[in-house]
Amino acid sequence: AEPSANDSAEVVRSWVVSGGSRAVVGEQAARLAASVRASEVSALDVAFSLVSSRVAMDRRAVVVGRGREELLAGLDALAVGEPSVRVVEGVVGEGSGGVVFVFPGQGSQWVGMAVELLGSSSVFAGRVAECAVALEPFTEWSLLDVLNGVEGAASLERVDVVQPVLWAVMVSLAEVWRSQGVEPGAVMGHSQGEIAAAVVAGGLSLEDGARVVALRSRALRALSGLGGMVSVARGVGEVRGLLAGWEGRIGVAAVNGPSSVVVSGDVDALDEFVAVCDEAGVRARRVAVDYASHSAHVERIEGELAGLLAPVAPRSCAVPFYSTLSGRVIDTVELDAGYWYRNLRGAVEFEAGTRALLADGFRVFVEVSAHPVVATGVRETIEDVGVRAGVVGTLRRDEGGAERFALSLGEAW
Repeated sequence: AEPSANDSAEVVRSWVVSGGSRAVVGEQAARLAASVRASEVSALDVAFSLVSSRVAMDRRAVVVGRGREELLAGLDALAVGEPSVRVVEGVVGEGSGGVVFVFPGQGSQWVGMAVELLGSSSVFAGRVAECAVALEPFTEWSLLDVLNGVEGAASLERVDVVQPVLWAVMVSLAEVWRSQGVEPGAVMGHSQGEIAAAVVAGGLSLEDGARVVALRSRALRALSGLGGMVSVARGVGEVRGLLAGWEGRIGVAAVNGPSSVVVSGDVDALDEFVAVCDEAGVRARRVAVDYASHSAHVERIEGELAGLLAPVAPRSCAVPFYSTLSGRVIDTVELDAGYWYRNLRGAVEFEAGTRALLADGFRVFVEVSAHPVVATGVRETIEDVGVRAGVVGTLRRDEGGAERFALSLGEAW
């Protein structure tokens, strides 16, 4: 991003340090701290010089802070190898595919998740405002009121509120990454996350993305109270064996990683299934929803969705779209009304999509969300494949500001 003339202590800055080894990085940090203390140089000038005049080596660290004193405190910790909330470290990975933007489904939401960035990032605030305009024809509530926690605003507990709100936050966070020069080499989404992925890649217009996420989530309300979902910490083969007694009543909804599967279906059958898992020592926990996405329950709204989403006009785009419906790259021109029904009805092949990305050389995965949700599944798959790759988040619960974003950007670097 273009450096600002404002060097206020309130502005978050990042100082980057690199070297051939951890010891060299520590030495560089100590020398830099001494040099800054011996001068009147501004935090902004130091930040700019570090990224523009030095070659970046493979062993890297980033110090984040507001003003010289916080940044110097981070350098001091880095110099002696002490952990610090202001410092991230790592080693550059391999691979040539570029950065993957990954968009989760539900679960990343928290009250106040966008408030800090709305006040500190004009890029984020501008994109959220555009999303609000796009959503307005399809909702009876205000996106900005929900995000800002205005009294009487619609509740994030409602599926037809939380899904569009998360879509807007994810689309807007992607714009913040891009404003820092991080362009996606590919995108992948989990369930409703595919709607954000399609917009960010260019396969759907912002208006069509708003239409899909708002109208589809509203139709989902008809399924409320009829079903549920359960997360199981086992591989899909073992889970299918456990499900044998409830065929037709519950089934696999999502395969997130080698030992992370979600099942969905009838409430009473899920109660029985969880009891059996408990007896067998299998960790199974309820997902906080009262409907059964990715199950036969969705067939009840197929006709309605066909009509509501008929105007959607997808287009081909340059950014590869790894579909978690098929587990492979598809042309985004296929993302019509029928696709968005199948995305809700079929199982989420998230692990297959991750494996395809790794096979194609991608080694940096950025979860673009208010809190990491699918990063664990990506890491499990990376470990199972046996390659060196990195996964970073964007924001975290109760860490929704520029400082958290700067740390995530540093982790990605």
